[in-house]
Amino acid sequence: MTTTTPNTVAGFRPVLLLTGGYLTLSVLTLIVIVLFRDNHTMVTDAVWVRATIVVASSLLTFSFARSAARGSRKGLLRLRIVAGVMLVAIVVIVALPGLFPLWLRIEQAACGLLLLGVTVLVNSRRLRAR
Repeated sequence: MTTTTPNTVAGFRPVLLLTGGYLTLSVLTLIVIVLFRDNHTMVTDAVWVRATIVVASSLLTFSFARSAARGSRKGLLRLRIVAGVMLVAIVVIVALPGLFPLWLRIEQAACGLLLLGVTVLVNSRRLRAR
């Protein structure tokens, strides 16, 4: 069921900004990876795989946020699930030493902070009530 009101859209503005930031940072990271693809210390196979997954998840996250802002309950549920799952995955990636280069772990920490904000907001009573 979709019920859009100006109050709903306004309430989701911070979520849209955070998910848009996550999408932007993810795409910029993939661009950096493409530019430095010949540096095998900086860009490993694991970096390629992770960055591709993150770009895909950020596209989904932003899409679900837009859907939720338009009043879709399914969009909100999907957003809550994807943001939470990606946040947990990012925490594991940042915490595990040696799995990824330091620069990617720092980028993932920044993505994690954005998703932490999304997760807190979309699980708040105030936003779910809208």
